[in-house]
Amino acid sequence: MSELLHIGLDIGSTTVKIVILDKDFKVVYSNYERHFSDTKTTLYNVLTKLVNDYPDATFTMSLTGSGALDIAKILNINFMQEVIACKSAVEKLIPQTDVVIELGGEDAKIIYFDKFIEQRMNGTCAGGTGAFLDQMASLLNTDTEGLNELAKTYETIYPIASRCGVFAKTDIQPLLNEGARKEDIAASIFQAVVNQTISGLAQR
Repeated sequence: MSELLHIGLDIGSTTVKIVILDKDFKVVYSNYERHFSDTKTTLYNVLTKLVNDYPDATFTMSLTGSGALDIAKILNINFMQEVIACKSAVEKLIPQTDVVIELGGEDAKIIYFDKFIEQRMNGTCAGGTGAFLDQMASLLNTDTEGLNELAKTYETIYPIASRCGVFAKTDIQPLLNEGARKEDIAASIFQAVVNQTISGLAQR
């Protein structure tokens, strides 16, 4: 008898994420990788690895993410809108949660869990999202993981614009020219994301 596995596949604006659950809904595998705008090839590689690693398994599968709807239709696979997927998972797995903030590749979302569910999304600007962090990391000649490592030993927070990457760059470049520590700039970038999330998404 073949093993039953449940597959969740998130095709986002910048990454493809997959998680595999066993029949008891325990995570047995997960992976996260950037698709660099080549969603088709990345998805093919992810699914090929899935079939090769679990050749005798039977799968259920559901897709979510901004790039998944058309693919779900083509493959005739169940699709769930990403905010609904997030809400459903939180209610099932961590029901004590009050607020969820999701910073995606090019958008940000917040869900309030109270008597009534309230959802908001920054649909007009990529400020404070993964794309923003990518742009800022490149100014420090690193990636987002490197940005995180730098920020661990910060000493000073500088004010950096968070709503727009162009404005943020005009704040960061003078700091670099003046010899500011990269560690402090990295932490300041993360603080800018926090500020954007509180003022723009959560509306204070």
